[in-house]
Amino acid sequence: MGFCLMEGNEAMAWGAVDSGCRFFAGYPITPATTIFNALLKLLPPLGGICLQGEDEIASIGYCLGASMGGLKVMTATSGPGISLYSEHISFAIGSEIPIVIVDVQRLGPSTGSATRGADGDIQFLRWGNSGGLPVIVLAPVDVKDCYSLTVEAFNLAEEFRCPVFIASNKEIAMTRENIDMDAFGPPKIIHRASPPPGRPFIPFEAPSNSRTPYFLPIGGRTIVRQTSSTHGPDGYITTDSDEIAGIQDRLNTKLLSAVGTFSFHESFPEEDADTLILAYGITGRAGRDAYNAFKKAGKPVSLLILKTLWPVPEELIRKKAGPVNRVVVVEMNLGQYVREIERILPDKKIDFLGRMDGKLITPRQIEEVVFHV
Repeated sequence: MGFCLMEGNEAMAWGAVDSGCRFFAGYPITPATTIFNALLKLLPPLGGICLQGEDEIASIGYCLGASMGGLKVMTATSGPGISLYSEHISFAIGSEIPIVIVDVQRLGPSTGSATRGADGDIQFLRWGNSGGLPVIVLAPVDVKDCYSLTVEAFNLAEEFRCPVFIASNKEIAMTRENIDMDAFGPPKIIHRASPPPGRPFIPFEAPSNSRTPYFLPIGGRTIVRQTSSTHGPDGYITTDSDEIAGIQDRLNTKLLSAVGTFSFHESFPEEDADTLILAYGITGRAGRDAYNAFKKAGKPVSLLILKTLWPVPEELIRKKAGPVNRVVVVEMNLGQYVREIERILPDKKIDFLGRMDGKLITPRQIEEVVFHV
Protein backbone atom coordinates (compact mmCIF):
# COMPACT_ATOMS: atom_id res chain seq x y z
CA MET A 1 0.00 0.00 0.00
CA GLY A 2 2.89 2.39 0.68
CA PHE A 3 2.04 5.90 1.86
CA CYS A 4 -1.67 6.55 2.40
CA LEU A 5 -3.69 9.50 3.61
CA MET A 6 -5.87 7.73 6.13
CA GLU A 7 -8.07 8.55 9.09
CA GLY A 8 -7.82 6.67 12.37
CA ASN A 9 -11.01 4.71 11.79
CA GLU A 10 -9.76 3.45 8.41
CA ALA A 11 -6.46 2.43 10.00
CA MET A 12 -8.32 0.38 12.62
CA ALA A 13 -10.30 -1.34 9.88
CA TRP A 14 -7.07 -2.30 8.09
CA GLY A 15 -5.53 -3.42 11.39
CA ALA A 16 -8.52 -5.66 12.01
CA VAL A 17 -8.36 -7.23 8.54
CA ASP A 18 -4.62 -7.82 8.77
CA SER A 19 -5.15 -9.45 12.19
CA GLY A 20 -7.53 -11.99 10.69
CA CYS A 21 -10.82 -10.36 11.66
CA ARG A 22 -13.54 -11.78 9.44
CA PHE A 23 -16.70 -10.65 11.23
CA PHE A 24 -17.92 -7.18 12.11
CA ALA A 25 -21.32 -6.10 13.33
CA GLY A 26 -22.27 -2.64 14.44
CA TYR A 27 -24.87 0.08 14.46
CA PRO A 28 -24.20 3.48 12.85
CA ILE A 29 -23.11 6.14 15.33
CA THR A 30 -20.96 9.23 15.00
CA PRO A 31 -17.95 9.19 15.14
CA ALA A 32 -17.44 5.40 14.77
CA THR A 33 -19.42 4.75 11.59
CA THR A 34 -16.50 5.01 9.17
CA ILE A 35 -15.00 1.85 10.71
CA PHE A 36 -18.17 0.09 9.61
CA ASN A 37 -17.99 1.77 6.18
CA ALA A 38 -14.39 0.69 5.65
CA LEU A 39 -14.99 -2.92 6.69
CA LEU A 40 -18.06 -3.09 4.49
CA LYS A 41 -15.63 -2.75 1.58
CA LEU A 42 -12.77 -4.83 2.99
CA LEU A 43 -14.41 -7.92 4.51
CA PRO A 44 -16.71 -9.39 1.82
CA PRO A 45 -13.93 -9.86 -0.80
CA LEU A 46 -12.03 -11.85 1.84
CA GLY A 47 -15.00 -14.08 2.61
CA GLY A 48 -15.76 -12.12 5.75
CA ILE A 49 -19.05 -10.77 7.05
CA CYS A 50 -19.92 -7.15 7.80
CA LEU A 51 -23.44 -6.40 8.90
CA GLN A 52 -25.59 -3.84 10.65
CA GLY A 53 -27.59 -5.08 13.60
CA GLU A 54 -30.99 -3.67 14.42
CA ASP A 55 -29.38 -1.95 17.40
CA GLU A 56 -26.18 -1.97 19.47
CA ILE A 57 -27.29 -4.84 21.71
CA ALA A 58 -27.96 -7.11 18.74
CA SER A 59 -24.72 -6.07 17.05
CA ILE A 60 -22.43 -7.11 19.90
CA GLY A 61 -24.53 -10.23 20.37
CA TYR A 62 -23.89 -11.23 16.76
CA CYS A 63 -20.18 -10.70 17.37
CA LEU A 64 -20.13 -12.90 20.45
CA GLY A 65 -21.95 -15.68 18.61
CA ALA A 66 -19.48 -15.49 15.72
CA SER A 67 -16.56 -15.52 18.16
CA MET A 68 -17.93 -18.62 19.90
CA GLY A 69 -18.00 -20.16 16.43
CA GLY A 70 -14.28 -19.49 16.07
CA LEU A 71 -14.10 -16.22 14.12
CA LYS A 72 -12.07 -13.17 15.07
CA VAL A 73 -14.61 -10.39 15.61
CA MET A 74 -14.82 -6.65 16.15
CA THR A 75 -17.54 -4.10 16.85
CA ALA A 76 -17.33 -0.32 17.08
CA THR A 77 -19.48 2.33 18.71
CA SER A 78 -19.34 5.45 20.86
CA GLY A 79 -20.37 6.20 24.44
CA PRO A 80 -24.15 5.65 24.09
CA GLY A 81 -23.48 2.30 22.41
CA ILE A 82 -21.04 1.21 25.11
CA SER A 83 -23.85 1.77 27.61
CA LEU A 84 -26.01 -0.68 25.66
CA TYR A 85 -23.13 -3.16 25.26
CA SER A 86 -22.71 -3.52 29.02
CA GLU A 87 -24.55 -6.82 29.58
CA HIS A 88 -22.80 -8.53 26.67
CA ILE A 89 -19.43 -7.19 27.85
CA SER A 90 -20.07 -8.99 31.14
CA PHE A 91 -20.97 -12.13 29.20
CA ALA A 92 -17.71 -11.93 27.24
CA ILE A 93 -15.69 -11.55 30.44
CA GLY A 94 -17.39 -14.36 32.36
CA SER A 95 -17.56 -16.80 29.46
CA GLU A 96 -14.13 -15.84 28.07
CA ILE A 97 -15.23 -14.87 24.57
CA PRO A 98 -12.59 -12.98 22.53
CA ILE A 99 -13.82 -9.70 21.04
CA VAL A 100 -12.31 -6.34 20.11
CA ILE A 101 -14.54 -3.37 20.95
CA VAL A 102 -13.71 0.07 19.57
CA ASP A 103 -15.07 3.03 21.54
CA VAL A 104 -14.64 6.21 19.50
CA GLN A 105 -15.34 8.54 22.38
CA ARG A 106 -17.35 11.71 22.00
CA LEU A 107 -18.40 14.36 24.46
CA GLY A 108 -21.05 13.12 26.87
CA PRO A 109 -23.00 12.40 28.96
CA SER A 110 -25.80 10.58 27.17
CA THR A 111 -26.17 11.61 23.52
CA GLY A 112 -23.90 14.56 24.27
CA SER A 113 -22.12 16.22 21.36
CA ALA A 114 -21.76 13.76 18.51
CA THR A 115 -19.08 15.75 16.70
CA ARG A 116 -16.97 16.75 19.71
CA GLY A 117 -14.24 14.57 21.19
CA ALA A 118 -13.56 13.71 24.82
CA ASP A 119 -12.12 10.91 26.95
CA GLY A 120 -15.10 10.62 29.25
CA ASP A 121 -15.55 6.83 29.01
CA ILE A 122 -12.23 5.81 30.55
CA GLN A 123 -13.57 4.68 33.92
CA PHE A 124 -16.73 3.28 32.32
CA LEU A 125 -14.72 0.98 30.07
CA ARG A 126 -13.03 -0.51 33.12
CA TRP A 127 -16.00 -0.72 35.48
CA GLY A 128 -18.97 -1.00 33.11
CA ASN A 129 -19.50 -4.70 33.71
CA SER A 130 -21.34 -6.61 36.41
CA GLY A 131 -18.80 -8.20 38.73
CA GLY A 132 -16.03 -5.65 38.26
CA LEU A 133 -13.54 -8.08 36.75
CA PRO A 134 -10.65 -6.56 34.76
CA VAL A 135 -10.58 -5.84 31.04
CA ILE A 136 -7.88 -4.63 28.66
CA VAL A 137 -8.10 -1.06 27.35
CA LEU A 138 -5.63 0.34 24.81
CA ALA A 139 -5.48 4.02 23.84
CA PRO A 140 -4.08 5.16 20.46
CA VAL A 141 -2.47 8.56 20.04
CA ASP A 142 -2.43 8.83 16.24
CA VAL A 143 -3.30 7.01 13.03
CA LYS A 144 -0.20 4.83 13.24
CA ASP A 145 -1.31 3.66 16.69
CA CYS A 146 -4.82 3.02 15.38
CA TYR A 147 -3.37 0.36 13.11
CA SER A 148 -0.73 -1.15 15.39
CA LEU A 149 -2.82 -1.18 18.58
CA THR A 150 -5.70 -2.83 16.71
CA VAL A 151 -3.34 -5.67 15.82
CA GLU A 152 -2.24 -5.84 19.46
CA ALA A 153 -5.88 -5.79 20.59
CA PHE A 154 -6.74 -8.84 18.49
CA ASN A 155 -3.67 -10.70 19.72
CA LEU A 156 -4.52 -9.96 23.34
CA ALA A 157 -8.16 -10.94 22.88
CA GLU A 158 -7.06 -14.26 21.42
CA GLU A 159 -4.30 -14.89 23.95
CA PHE A 160 -6.39 -14.15 27.03
CA ARG A 161 -9.87 -14.93 25.66
CA CYS A 162 -11.36 -11.65 26.79
CA PRO A 163 -12.84 -8.40 25.50
CA VAL A 164 -10.23 -5.80 24.53
CA PHE A 165 -11.27 -2.17 24.16
CA ILE A 166 -9.64 0.42 21.95
CA ALA A 167 -10.32 3.80 23.58
CA SER A 168 -10.14 6.08 20.57
CA ASN A 169 -11.43 9.63 20.32
CA LYS A 170 -13.31 11.58 17.67
CA GLU A 171 -10.24 13.72 16.97
CA ILE A 172 -8.01 10.69 16.35
CA ALA A 173 -10.66 8.69 14.54
CA MET A 174 -11.65 11.32 11.97
CA THR A 175 -8.35 13.11 11.38
CA ARG A 176 -6.47 12.10 8.25
CA GLU A 177 -2.71 11.61 8.45
CA ASN A 178 -0.06 10.31 6.09
CA ILE A 179 0.95 6.80 7.06
CA ASP A 180 3.41 4.35 5.48
CA MET A 181 1.60 1.03 5.69
CA ASP A 182 4.62 -0.85 4.32
CA ALA A 183 6.70 0.25 7.33
CA PHE A 184 4.73 -2.04 9.63
CA GLY A 185 5.69 -5.23 7.85
CA PRO A 186 3.65 -8.42 8.23
CA PRO A 187 2.11 -8.32 11.73
CA LYS A 188 2.74 -11.11 14.20
CA ILE A 189 -0.60 -12.84 14.62
CA ILE A 190 -1.78 -14.84 17.66
CA HIS A 191 -4.68 -17.31 17.57
CA ARG A 192 -6.56 -18.74 20.53
CA ALA A 193 -5.02 -22.02 21.64
CA SER A 194 -6.65 -25.34 20.78
CA PRO A 195 -6.50 -28.27 23.22
CA PRO A 196 -3.85 -30.92 22.70
CA PRO A 197 -5.12 -34.18 21.20
CA GLY A 198 -5.73 -37.30 23.21
CA ARG A 199 -7.41 -35.83 26.29
CA PRO A 200 -10.99 -34.84 27.17
CA PHE A 201 -11.92 -31.23 26.44
CA ILE A 202 -12.92 -29.30 29.58
CA PRO A 203 -14.13 -25.90 28.34
CA PHE A 204 -13.06 -23.70 31.25
CA GLU A 205 -10.10 -25.58 32.63
CA ALA A 206 -6.84 -23.68 32.26
CA PRO A 207 -3.70 -25.70 31.49
CA SER A 208 -0.91 -25.84 34.05
CA ASN A 209 1.22 -23.28 32.17
CA SER A 210 -1.52 -20.71 31.56
CA ARG A 211 -4.53 -19.01 33.15
CA THR A 212 -6.46 -19.10 29.85
CA PRO A 213 -8.48 -22.19 28.86
CA TYR A 214 -8.10 -23.91 25.53
CA PHE A 215 -10.73 -23.11 22.90
CA LEU A 216 -12.95 -25.17 20.63
CA PRO A 217 -15.74 -23.64 18.52
CA ILE A 218 -19.40 -24.25 19.12
CA GLY A 219 -20.81 -26.38 16.32
CA GLY A 220 -17.77 -28.58 15.84
CA ARG A 221 -17.33 -32.29 16.46
CA THR A 222 -16.72 -31.79 20.17
CA ILE A 223 -19.56 -30.70 22.43
CA VAL A 224 -18.81 -27.25 23.85
CA ARG A 225 -20.80 -25.95 26.80
CA GLN A 226 -21.29 -22.21 27.18
CA THR A 227 -23.24 -20.28 29.79
CA SER A 228 -23.42 -16.74 31.11
CA SER A 229 -24.07 -18.07 34.62
CA THR A 230 -21.37 -18.80 37.20
CA HIS A 231 -19.87 -22.10 36.16
CA GLY A 232 -17.13 -24.54 37.03
CA PRO A 233 -14.33 -25.73 34.75
CA ASP A 234 -16.74 -28.16 33.05
CA GLY A 235 -19.06 -25.33 31.97
CA TYR A 236 -21.98 -26.41 34.13
CA ILE A 237 -23.64 -23.93 36.51
CA THR A 238 -22.22 -24.32 39.99
CA THR A 239 -23.01 -23.17 43.52
CA ASP A 240 -19.86 -24.71 44.96
CA SER A 241 -17.99 -21.95 46.80
CA ASP A 242 -14.56 -23.36 46.06
CA GLU A 243 -15.28 -23.65 42.34
CA ILE A 244 -16.73 -20.13 42.27
CA ALA A 245 -13.73 -18.69 44.10
CA GLY A 246 -11.34 -20.53 41.80
CA ILE A 247 -12.78 -19.25 38.54
CA GLN A 248 -13.20 -15.69 39.87
CA ASP A 249 -9.59 -15.65 40.98
CA ARG A 250 -8.43 -16.96 37.61
CA LEU A 251 -10.46 -14.38 35.67
CA ASN A 252 -9.05 -11.64 37.89
CA THR A 253 -5.39 -12.68 37.85
CA LYS A 254 -5.05 -13.78 34.20
CA LEU A 255 -4.91 -10.11 33.17
CA LEU A 256 -3.53 -8.43 36.29
CA SER A 257 -0.57 -10.80 36.45
CA ALA A 258 0.30 -10.28 32.77
CA VAL A 259 -0.09 -6.52 32.27
CA GLY A 260 3.69 -6.09 32.32
CA THR A 261 3.83 -7.94 29.00
CA PHE A 262 1.52 -5.46 27.25
CA SER A 263 2.26 -2.13 28.95
CA PHE A 264 2.45 -0.17 25.69
CA HIS A 265 3.75 3.39 26.07
CA GLU A 266 6.08 6.13 24.88
CA SER A 267 8.61 7.50 27.35
CA PHE A 268 10.70 10.69 27.10
CA PRO A 269 12.79 10.95 30.28
CA GLU A 270 14.94 13.98 31.11
CA GLU A 271 17.79 13.40 33.55
CA ASP A 272 17.30 16.50 35.71
CA ALA A 273 13.51 16.70 35.49
CA ASP A 274 11.49 17.29 38.64
CA THR A 275 8.15 16.98 36.79
CA LEU A 276 6.65 14.19 34.70
CA ILE A 277 3.79 14.91 32.28
CA LEU A 278 1.52 11.86 32.02
CA ALA A 279 -1.00 11.73 29.17
CA TYR A 280 -2.82 9.31 26.89
CA GLY A 281 -4.87 9.40 23.71
CA ILE A 282 -5.16 12.68 21.83
CA THR A 283 -3.62 14.63 24.74
CA GLY A 284 -0.42 12.66 24.20
CA ARG A 285 0.12 14.73 21.05
CA ALA A 286 -0.11 17.99 23.00
CA GLY A 287 2.20 16.41 25.55
CA ARG A 288 4.80 15.70 22.85
CA ASP A 289 4.68 19.29 21.61
CA ALA A 290 4.99 20.66 25.15
CA TYR A 291 7.90 18.32 25.89
CA ASN A 292 9.73 19.41 22.73
CA ALA A 293 9.17 23.07 23.59
CA PHE A 294 10.51 22.55 27.12
CA LYS A 295 13.54 20.70 25.76
CA LYS A 296 14.29 23.44 23.25
CA ALA A 297 14.03 26.05 26.03
CA GLY A 298 16.38 24.08 28.28
CA LYS A 299 13.66 23.26 30.80
CA PRO A 300 13.93 19.57 31.78
CA VAL A 301 10.49 17.96 31.96
CA SER A 302 9.83 14.25 31.37
CA LEU A 303 6.88 12.79 29.45
CA LEU A 304 5.07 9.45 29.67
CA ILE A 305 2.33 8.60 27.17
CA LEU A 306 0.33 5.57 28.24
CA LYS A 307 -1.17 3.33 25.56
CA THR A 308 -2.26 0.60 27.96
CA LEU A 309 -4.75 2.08 30.41
CA TRP A 310 -6.33 -1.03 31.95
CA PRO A 311 -5.20 -3.04 33.76
CA VAL A 312 -3.22 -0.12 35.15
CA PRO A 313 0.48 -0.68 34.32
CA GLU A 314 1.47 0.15 37.88
CA GLU A 315 5.05 -1.11 37.68
CA LEU A 316 5.72 0.96 34.56
CA ILE A 317 4.22 4.13 36.07
CA ARG A 318 6.15 3.78 39.33
CA LYS A 319 9.39 3.25 37.42
CA LYS A 320 8.93 6.25 35.11
CA ALA A 321 7.78 8.50 37.95
CA GLY A 322 10.53 7.35 40.31
CA PRO A 323 13.05 10.16 39.61
CA VAL A 324 10.54 13.04 39.84
CA ASN A 325 8.69 14.71 42.71
CA ARG A 326 5.68 15.88 40.73
CA VAL A 327 3.36 14.36 38.12
CA VAL A 328 1.03 16.42 35.93
CA VAL A 329 -1.82 14.27 34.59
CA VAL A 330 -3.48 15.57 31.41
CA GLU A 331 -6.74 14.12 30.11
CA MET A 332 -9.84 15.25 28.21
CA ASN A 333 -12.31 14.78 31.04
CA LEU A 334 -12.94 16.16 34.51
CA GLY A 335 -10.58 13.72 36.22
CA GLN A 336 -10.75 9.95 35.73
CA TYR A 337 -7.35 8.33 35.24
CA VAL A 338 -5.74 10.85 37.59
CA ARG A 339 -7.39 8.95 40.45
CA GLU A 340 -5.34 5.87 39.57
CA ILE A 341 -2.14 7.93 39.54
CA GLU A 342 -2.97 9.38 42.96
CA ARG A 343 -3.58 5.85 44.22
CA ILE A 344 -0.32 4.32 43.06
CA LEU A 345 1.92 7.38 43.62
CA PRO A 346 0.90 8.57 47.10
CA ASP A 347 4.37 10.04 47.73
CA LYS A 348 4.26 12.36 44.69
CA LYS A 349 2.64 15.75 44.18
CA ILE A 350 -0.11 15.18 41.62
CA ASP A 351 -1.52 18.06 39.58
CA PHE A 352 -4.34 17.69 37.09
CA LEU A 353 -5.18 19.41 33.81
CA GLY A 354 -8.55 18.45 32.41
CA ARG A 355 -10.89 19.80 29.78
CA MET A 356 -14.34 18.65 28.72
CA ASP A 357 -15.85 21.37 26.57
CA GLY A 358 -15.34 20.00 23.08
CA LYS A 359 -11.97 21.67 22.57
CA LEU A 360 -8.53 20.10 22.63
CA ILE A 361 -6.02 20.67 25.41
CA THR A 362 -3.17 22.74 23.96
CA PRO A 363 0.59 22.54 24.58
CA ARG A 364 0.44 26.08 26.00
CA GLN A 365 -2.12 24.99 28.61
CA ILE A 366 0.20 22.16 29.65
CA GLU A 367 3.09 24.60 29.88
CA GLU A 368 1.07 26.90 32.12
CA VAL A 369 0.23 24.06 34.52
CA VAL A 370 3.79 22.72 34.58
CA PHE A 371 5.44 26.06 35.36
CA HIS A 372 2.75 28.23 36.91
CA VAL A 373 0.80 26.00 39.30
